[in-house]
Amino acid sequence: MPSTVRVHRFQASLFPVNAYLVETSTSVMAVDATLGVSDGRAMRARANALGKPLVGVIITHTHPDHYGGVASLLGGDDIPVYAVEGVNHAIRRDDAAKEQILRPMFGAEWAEERAFPTRVLRDGDRVPFDGATFRVIDVGPGESQHDSWWLLEADGPPHAFIGDLVYSHMHAYLADGFAREWLSNLARAPRAVPRDAQLFMGHGEPSADHTLFTWQAGYIRRFLTLLETALDEKRVQGEALADLICAGMQEYLPGDDLLFLLRLSVEPMRERMAAARATS
Repeated sequence: MPSTVRVHRFQASLFPVNAYLVETSTSVMAVDATLGVSDGRAMRARANALGKPLVGVIITHTHPDHYGGVASLLGGDDIPVYAVEGVNHAIRRDDAAKEQILRPMFGAEWAEERAFPTRVLRDGDRVPFDGATFRVIDVGPGESQHDSWWLLEADGPPHAFIGDLVYSHMHAYLADGFAREWLSNLARAPRAVPRDAQLFMGHGEPSADHTLFTWQAGYIRRFLTLLETALDEKRVQGEALADLICAGMQEYLPGDDLLFLLRLSVEPMRERMAAARATS
């Protein structure tokens, strides 16, 4: 019989990101682990408080605000860490570069030794635990260099842990440069994710509102249009360009939740667009 589950949202204190603890009658599975050492430890303390063993950790995608706390969450215990091969490869490949970027920003909160996936899966593979089952959908590049979605099969409505496929009405990070692939993933999502699934995302409130797929696609398209128009008109560069793009995006999404991530995306995407135009 499928197991009844409870999902506990863990909101990090160091950086505004979600991770989740999936509780069954006898065990707990973590989905992502936030960025820093202290949040990883706090998440493990919350898991321990449930009075059931932590039996695994899933990493949804390659951004460090979702896996940096894994080592602290594990606490030295021999607990499997699951990811698809693309996520595993990118995390390991880019570890030295992330150290150079994140150590000056976060100091001791960036773990001295990072924990990497120990169980590498393929698209469609399943991870059973205590009558519940996670099924992975490997979607490749999207919001990050490699993304995956994890569908939980258990009693009750379906649960979809979708990483950063959508931000729940918060500004987004597009600096990795896979906007077109991200749009393709958003178009695929309504077919791949059950219509009645609760969506558990990396940033913002979990939601059963699947119109978020369309909303997120509109956000990305508006960003690309604003940037392309600025390149066509050659009006501004640098911080002035970032100001212009952020102001235009705030017309689509008022407010400044995670606006700094959007600002960080402007220059890398401008460079990619300019390079593409130069070679076309």
